[in-house]
Amino acid sequence: MGYLGRRIGLSQDQGDSNPGAANGAVGGGLLDLLAHGYFERQGDLYNAPGVPPTGLTATGGVISDHTSGTDVYRAHIFTSSGTFNVTALGNLPNAVEYLVVAGGGGGGGAAPAGSYAAGGGGGAGGLRTNLTGHPLAGAALPVSTSPGSYTVTVGGGGAGGGLVPSAGGLPGTNGGLSVFGSIQSDGGGYGGAPYYVAGGTTSTVTGGPGGSGGGAGTGPGGADRAGGLGNTPPRSPSQGNDGGNTTYYGSGGGGGAGAQGEDRNQPGEVIIGGAGGIGTQVLITAAPGSTQPVGAPGPGGGTGWFAGGGGGGKGIDLDNLAGGAGGSWNGSAVVSSGPYAGGGAGGGTSSNAGSSGGDGTYSTGGGGGGLAGDPNVASNRGGQGGSGIVVVRYKIGTITATAKATGGAISFYGGKTIHAFTNSGTFATTSDWSAATVEYIVVAGGGGGGLGGNGEGSGGGGAGGYRTGTTPIGAHPVSTTIQVGAGGFGGNVPGVAAGSGTPSYFGTPITSTGGGNGAAGQGGNGAAGTGGSGGGGGYSGNTGGAGNTPPVSPSQGNAGGNYGASYAGGGGGGAGAVGSNGGGNVGGAGGVGTQVPTTFRNPDSAPTDTSNPQPSQRGGGLGTPGPAGSYYLAGGGGGGNHPIGDGGAGGAGGGGRGVRPPQGSSTTGLTNTGGGGGGNGSSGLGASGGSGIVLIAYPS
Repeated sequence: MGYLGRRIGLSQDQGDSNPGAANGAVGGGLLDLLAHGYFERQGDLYNAPGVPPTGLTATGGVISDHTSGTDVYRAHIFTSSGTFNVTALGNLPNAVEYLVVAGGGGGGGAAPAGSYAAGGGGGAGGLRTNLTGHPLAGAALPVSTSPGSYTVTVGGGGAGGGLVPSAGGLPGTNGGLSVFGSIQSDGGGYGGAPYYVAGGTTSTVTGGPGGSGGGAGTGPGGADRAGGLGNTPPRSPSQGNDGGNTTYYGSGGGGGAGAQGEDRNQPGEVIIGGAGGIGTQVLITAAPGSTQPVGAPGPGGGTGWFAGGGGGGKGIDLDNLAGGAGGSWNGSAVVSSGPYAGGGAGGGTSSNAGSSGGDGTYSTGGGGGGLAGDPNVASNRGGQGGSGIVVVRYKIGTITATAKATGGAISFYGGKTIHAFTNSGTFATTSDWSAATVEYIVVAGGGGGGLGGNGEGSGGGGAGGYRTGTTPIGAHPVSTTIQVGAGGFGGNVPGVAAGSGTPSYFGTPITSTGGGNGAAGQGGNGAAGTGGSGGGGGYSGNTGGAGNTPPVSPSQGNAGGNYGASYAGGGGGGAGAVGSNGGGNVGGAGGVGTQVPTTFRNPDSAPTDTSNPQPSQRGGGLGTPGPAGSYYLAGGGGGGNHPIGDGGAGGAGGGGRGVRPPQGSSTTGLTNTGGGGGGNGSSGLGASGGSGIVLIAYPS
């Protein structure tokens, strides 16, 4: 042990912990030793006869330090793609523990009114882990004996299927794969959908294969319809399970990491959708029994659950039943009404009207819920799959940390304790709380990009509102609710607006408004939305949406750009600048975001991804690169282009790019940046906005 027992003395900057230091310049006691020797790693600890054990030195992702018993762990949380970079090896074991979850599949669409047929639930993203003691644990991934870099890819959630009038329902799309070094998890399979052909002929798209398979869509008749195969391609141990099958009007639930999606095979008009397969709890970011800063709720009120399947949509009926619960089927029974483990609930209401499926929770890999049968609103859709996540952790010591509050991912930098909330939770002080004020950043979810159509460009989504400052927190005890807003869904139905982002808040006084949706590229109901920053204009609404709505001071965002004369959409507004106007066949660029205050610029959390050609998409840590370095949040989405032009660039700070030839698709706003989604310039789907983030700091 080091010289922990010595009285409070000079700081370690003026002395060391060696009892023989000159002139009695003995370093401070326990508190000073922790603050400087452990948290700031100054390297001046005296520890006869050896040096204190230390773990790896690494960067990437959002840093979270936590204790489990007497052990101290560091977790690197990646909610967007980046690089885990090992710069030095310690004298503790150099193998790491990991969680790699892919994006969930989108829920299936439904057939038109009168067909009774519903969409299947999306399959959960594949889940792989080597966490010691976990029932799904595979082999360890050893860290090289020399420092090196490991690519981290975080898969996006699949889009939910919609309705094509007078034709039929469309299946969802598969989620994207997630990768850590040599470990790959595969995206969840899409939810199946009935396809209703004019004249009464009905055929069905079965659930799609993937990490976990999507649930089967349904239609009139008694033919069996299969759910998609899970663990596709095969991984050992298995990364997921099959989607649920169906015979009649109820659709199958999407498979989850812990169980197959529920089948619906009873005779007659059995119309409730199957529940999604349950996910699994992975306690990799906090000690067992503590609130996990990532993941979703699960059975018994626990946290840290991932990869639940989406619930199947219900068929039209006379019994007023709902769709299947997301992530609630454990292989033999529905454990609760859910939804659990990030799986979206299947569509269904207490009336006979078909409703949209619930979205999978971002950063969990949950599958999207299926669209209920007989959808009577054109904008109804299957739920979007939740994006994936990658977490890497390792032991760094045996000294207890001294955070004075709980909640979020906790790290220590520059004499401050930082709580990063990448999803909603509670900030609660502990008995040793002493700070009078805290510094905060609150970023809302970004707006979705508009749907393109017939060559007319759509607008990029506006960034979520960005607010920062200091606020009194009050004397202990303090318990404050934190909400992290979700990104709005991208436009997916002609003439219907994309979704706006949802608010984030640090208690009720400090609220940031969600980003406005980008205008659609065709139709009359897709005007740009107002919000924290406004969405860009498109063919169906030339003027960009206003920012800083409702008004706060200082301003939380800016207006979106306008639709151009050459069929190019405007860029969404960003926290740091207005969106650019479309023009010359090229979509307008999204407005740049803003760089976070120096308090939060921990070098270990700097974005490290240099592989993406668009700077606003280089994530993997806190924010993205921008004009003055890294750590930018709340960039606007790029506008969609005329077919012979190019899509607008996303604004630095997580904004997605507008559709770009020859790829033909726009990109989503980055998770936990509040970036707006990119607009589309042809007939493709707009991209969803990125979820927000809440950061809180106080003196350690």
